[in-house]
Amino acid sequence: MTINILVRKECNVSGLSIFSNEEIKRYSRHLILPQIGMRGQQKLKDSSVLLVGAGGLGSSLAIYLAAAGVGRIGLIDFDRVDLSNLQRQILYTTQDVGEEKSSAAAKKLSAMNPLVDLDIYSERLTSENALEIIAKYDIVADGTDNFPTRYLVNDACILLDKSNVFGSVSQFEGRVSVFRKGRGPCYRCLFPTPPEPGQVQNCAQAGILGVLPGLIGVLQATEIIKILAGIGKTLTGRLLMVDALDMHFDEINIRQNSSCPICGEAPTINGLIDYEEFCHVAEKPKPRHTSETNGPFAEEQISPHALQQALQEGKQEIIILDVRESLETEICKIEPSLNIPIDELFARKDELAEDKVIVVVCKFGEQSQLAVDLLKSIGFNGVYNLEGGLERWAREVDDNMPQY
Repeated sequence: MTINILVRKECNVSGLSIFSNEEIKRYSRHLILPQIGMRGQQKLKDSSVLLVGAGGLGSSLAIYLAAAGVGRIGLIDFDRVDLSNLQRQILYTTQDVGEEKSSAAAKKLSAMNPLVDLDIYSERLTSENALEIIAKYDIVADGTDNFPTRYLVNDACILLDKSNVFGSVSQFEGRVSVFRKGRGPCYRCLFPTPPEPGQVQNCAQAGILGVLPGLIGVLQATEIIKILAGIGKTLTGRLLMVDALDMHFDEINIRQNSSCPICGEAPTINGLIDYEEFCHVAEKPKPRHTSETNGPFAEEQISPHALQQALQEGKQEIIILDVRESLETEICKIEPSLNIPIDELFARKDELAEDKVIVVVCKFGEQSQLAVDLLKSIGFNGVYNLEGGLERWAREVDDNMPQY
C-alpha cells in the first residue's frame, strides 16, 4: 500500500522557488550558512530520499531529513510498532504500539513539517518491487537490519545509478558509508559474501544501546544533506566505525573491487536476484513440529508443549541447557536450568552428562540450534532444540514469563 501525503505548491522565478515567509523562518539557520544558503536549501526542497526501514536508524533519519526540508521522503516498512522498539525508535510513542510503523511515522513527520511530501509504503522491499520504488528517488538510505535487504538495496541502487547511504548498528558499535556508482565501491566490494545464518545476531538477539541508532542515523542524514546540497566531503570510499562504549571513531578506506559482480569491470549481475537464497536464509527448514504419537524426542526439535508434558511426566531426566548470556537469564528462564553461554559451550562441555537428555534453549531458538549442532559434532546424541525458544515458550506455556 502506498499513501501520498501532501502536494507542495511551488512558484519558480529564474530557476529558484520563491520561499514563503514560513519556509524562510523554518529554514533560516540553513539559509545563513554560506555553504547552503537559498540555493542549497532549494536543492534540498527539490530532492527526494527513500528510507528503507523505519526502525532505530530510520527514526532519526526521517526526523532530521524532514526537519531539514528535503522535499519528498519515501518511507518503506512492513512492521508494526512493538513496546520493545520504544527504547531506541524515537518516532513512536506508547500510543503507537500495534500500529503500522509507516503510518505512525507519517503522522509524526507530517505534524513536524507539513511542507514535506511523504510517500508511505506499508510493505516489504523485494526483488519484485525494488526497482520500481527506488527509481522514483534521488538517494536511498539503508536503515535495515538484515543482510538480504542490504544486498537488495545495494544492487538496485547500482542498477539504477542511485546513491546508497548505508548504516548499521549492533550493541555499542555502528558503521556508516556512502556507496555511489562510478565514484567508489559498493556494499558488495566491502562485503563480497554474506555471513552464515546465525553468525551475526540482530538487535533482538544481541541487544543495542538505545542512543546508538540515533547517532548513526544522524550521521547518515548528514551525508544525505551534503550530497543533495553538493557540499563537503562524503564518506564515499570510506567506512566510518563508531564505538559508543569507548566513544571512539575510526575510519578505513574501501577499495573498489574490479571483480565485483555488480559494479566491477565485467559485472555478472544484471538484474535483481533471490537475496534470501543468496544469504542462505531461504533453505527448506528441517521438520519442526514433533509428532505426539512418536513421542516428544522423535525429532531434533521439541515444541514447548511437548517439553512441558515431558517435564511433568518425569519419565526421563531432562537437562535444560540455556545458552544465553547470564544477564539474560536474570530476566527470565525455565526452572531449573543450566546456564552455559554458547561462546563457552565447547570449553565447558564436561559439565554436561552425555547419557541424559539435553534440551537447549535460547531466546528465539536460533542460537540454541547452533549449540545443538556443536554438541552433536563432538559426540553428544540426546540433544534437542526448543523450537521457537523462550519467546514461544512464553506465548504457549508460561504467559507470566517476561518477554524482552
